Amino acid sequence: MDYARQVSRTLDEEHRNNLELLGKVEQALARAPRPDPAMNDLIGKFAQALDHDIERHFRFEEDSLFPLMDEAGDGEMAALLVEEHDTIREVAAELLPLARAAIAGTIDDEGWGTLRLSALEIVERQVAHIQKETMALLPALDDLLDDDTDRNLTFAYAEL
Repeated sequence: MDYARQVSRTLDEEHRNNLELLGKVEQALARAPRPDPAMNDLIGKFAQALDHDIERHFRFEEDSLFPLMDEAGDGEMAALLVEEHDTIREVAAELLPLARAAIAGTIDDEGWGTLRLSALEIVERQVAHIQKETMALLPALDDLLDDDTDRNLTFAYAEL
């Protein structure tokens, strides 16, 4: 979809990149019943996305965008998205130590099984969350933001 606002375009690009990574993670983990050092690069990218990129993205939405939605009368959608953020953060907090152990080569078979299940759960949750944001948040931003606000938010997000 073509968005009118830079904030919407930026978030959409991040969503698309995240979906691509999530798809790779899902496929790789589905085929790996045991730890596989060949997956370290992918698991590292996944851990980076969970640790940094998602938190940056979520914080920006919660601090800068959801209050605007609330003011415009769409606070219920914003609250639902925050709940999903919190759930994704919880799963990520459990998953990150396992991902780091896998990369370090110190994960056992039980830990690997837990990593696989948690990763597949977070993939499912994130995909559904991204779909909601794509259908509701991004089009709403095109309507809510004026040129100046869009520009200011774009710069603020770039600085995070």
